[in-house]
Amino acid sequence: MSAPDGSPVGAERSIGQLFASATAEMSALVHDEIALAKAQLKQDVKRGATSGGAFSAAGAVLIFSLPMLNFALAYGIRTWSDWNLAVCFLLSFAANVLVAAVLALIGVTFAKKAKKSKGPQKVAASMKETAVVLQKAKPHPRPELAQDRVPEAIEAVARSSS
Repeated sequence: MSAPDGSPVGAERSIGQLFASATAEMSALVHDEIALAKAQLKQDVKRGATSGGAFSAAGAVLIFSLPMLNFALAYGIRTWSDWNLAVCFLLSFAANVLVAAVLALIGVTFAKKAKKSKGPQKVAASMKETAVVLQKAKPHPRPELAQDRVPEAIEAVARSSS
């Protein structure tokens, strides 16, 4: 068994190895949280699209089926029952409204599910907690640099060599 950086578990690791391991694990954590947020957003969008599709289907049924269905159903009821033609047309309209109401209820159900989903908010809260923990972490104190190793001296060497 070995640690993420390849060294055996329980073996002494240098500060650089520990820092590299911690950095790699934090990077993986952030990538995993982003992937989780994307997956939850995808699910919410899918529910919202289903809701919109159901509402659209309800509207299409109500608009496109009314003329043909009303005439066919009204004349069918008239033939079957010998009722007044106006009553037959009202019954056929009521049947169309009933179908549209069922489709609208399906749309409302999916819209509520999409609204209740708190996936992205959970991920955002988790990422904020991670950021708070990282902000509280204090860096390891560095030893004093030798005079020839101070950042100004290194920068001057870098400029002179280019």
